[in-house]
Amino acid sequence: MQPEIQKKMNITKKDIDNLNAVLTVEVSKDDYSAKVEKVLKDYRKSANIPGFRKGHIPMGMVKKQYGKAVLVEEVNKILQDALQKYLTEEKLDILGNPLPKNEAEINWDTDDYSFEFELGLAPEFTVDLKENEIVHYKIVADDKMLDNQVKTIRKQYGKLISKNEVEKGDEITGTFTSTEKEIEKKTTLSTEDVTGKKQLNSLLGAKVGDTVTLKTKGMFADDHDNQKHFGVEHDEAHGLDIEVSFKIEEVNTREMAELNQELFDKLFGEGVVTSEEELKAKIKEDAEGQFAQQSDQKLLNDVVESLIENTKFDLPKEFLQRWIAMTGEKRLSEEEAKAEYEKSEKGLRYQLIEGKIRTENNLQVTFDELKEHARNMIKAQMAQFGQANPSDEELDSIAARILSNKEEVERLNEQLNTAKLLDFFKENAKLKTKEITYDKFIKEAYA
Repeated sequence: MQPEIQKKMNITKKDIDNLNAVLTVEVSKDDYSAKVEKVLKDYRKSANIPGFRKGHIPMGMVKKQYGKAVLVEEVNKILQDALQKYLTEEKLDILGNPLPKNEAEINWDTDDYSFEFELGLAPEFTVDLKENEIVHYKIVADDKMLDNQVKTIRKQYGKLISKNEVEKGDEITGTFTSTEKEIEKKTTLSTEDVTGKKQLNSLLGAKVGDTVTLKTKGMFADDHDNQKHFGVEHDEAHGLDIEVSFKIEEVNTREMAELNQELFDKLFGEGVVTSEEELKAKIKEDAEGQFAQQSDQKLLNDVVESLIENTKFDLPKEFLQRWIAMTGEKRLSEEEAKAEYEKSEKGLRYQLIEGKIRTENNLQVTFDELKEHARNMIKAQMAQFGQANPSDEELDSIAARILSNKEEVERLNEQLNTAKLLDFFKENAKLKTKEITYDKFIKEAYA
């Protein structure tokens, strides 16, 4: 099969294969001579050359001094304009930008020039959202979580009572020290935070003023607590295994607040909640609203990974590596460009997949949608400060200020684009809903 050759004006496109092509742009003297002549005449009027009055320099001298540079600049302008017009009119979907192929071979002492550019063409492919099943987690707040939240609230709003001896459930304020790791950190912890049995037994029964020696290994369920309580760096916190001294300075117990109307009003406003059952229902509603955001993010991530993994198409790999090598802040070696391509290939694949989904399903964000999103965001923020019913004029005024800020527009646009894509995936992907508690979700989804 002969390579396809298409002609348009003074540009010829030759397809090398489905992903690579070469454009040849013919530039003749008629294309550039008038422009070059005009620029040189302007130079003649303004140039300062010793021995000549401004505006009276011989054109021959102007051409000798500036002619080649002006020629190259004007021809390059013509080239860029012609390329852009051609790519737009032909609706060519290219990756990267055209790469000059023969610029080192151009003889600028002739009248006519032939420039070649390499093109990397976007691949043809289809997106199938029904091919692979994705789990959509429905995270629920179970009774254990609700009971713990109620207990936390009662403690938070309860009364702190000072005492002398440590018992289960108490809060201890003291200072951890270690000469080995140069630790001297004042902290407050609850005996409920201490999961190591030996460490807990050493603390129970200790009195204000006592110094207790403890092993850090296994003291807390999460090694990140080592950062908080011992003041060590993140990397040191993992697997920290040293001996520390803990001087007890204060012991307190919390008398838990009563579940009464005064507490309910303090938490949610007057009369919103009137019983423990309603309190738990409100906690459940708020928690599951937050869980839904985590579930949606997980779904989005999983659909994206599935699409990248299962949407098969080739890319003009060698072209893209050359493009990466030539178009960065500094010229990259072949090895550096290859490594950079391998790092960015996954992102490029998804960029093409997402672009196709958005184009084929009209998922672009309109200005009206952006404005309405800004208004809703402003309403929500004003409601937090007690302004429940702002006027349309007030909303429009604030929205206009926000939308005049480029960074804010980009941020809002990204939020809306993500929301549109997520809704599309929920409606069109092959999903399997799985109800799960938050603890199990964390273990299963991020194992």
